Amino acid sequence: MAVIDANNLILGRMASIVAKRLLNGEEIKIINAEKTIISGRKDATFERYRKYADRGSREFGPYFPRRPDQLVARTIRGMIPHKKMTGRQAYDRLKVYIGVPPELSKEKATTLENASIMRLSTSNYAVLGDMSRRLGSKY
Repeated sequence: MAVIDANNLILGRMASIVAKRLLNGEEIKIINAEKTIISGRKDATFERYRKYADRGSREFGPYFPRRPDQLVARTIRGMIPHKKMTGRQAYDRLKVYIGVPPELSKEKATTLENASIMRLSTSNYAVLGDMSRRLGSKY
């Protein structure tokens, strides 16, 4: 079991690395999902996510997640074949948490250097926790 701290990690890069590891059979738990970074201009990123969240109706969907842990899990789900048996089994090995839960507080969390914010040469990015609050999340 691997515990990954998502603090200052770029969402797409982290998701692609985690998806590969899940498909290889590893069990992964991600903590601090609200501190994940989405690269790009804040207003353009918010408008794109707002368009997804506003689609459909309350009764019939489609439903788009607003909480940061669900957004991270949904991003990773998009990178695995979730409709096939191997993808479903891989997705079941993933757990995403907001903050650090008490049962994982004693575990040593690792980070992914390839997905770090330090790779960005620009200051155009949005934090996932702020984005989800603007979308209406009450986490």
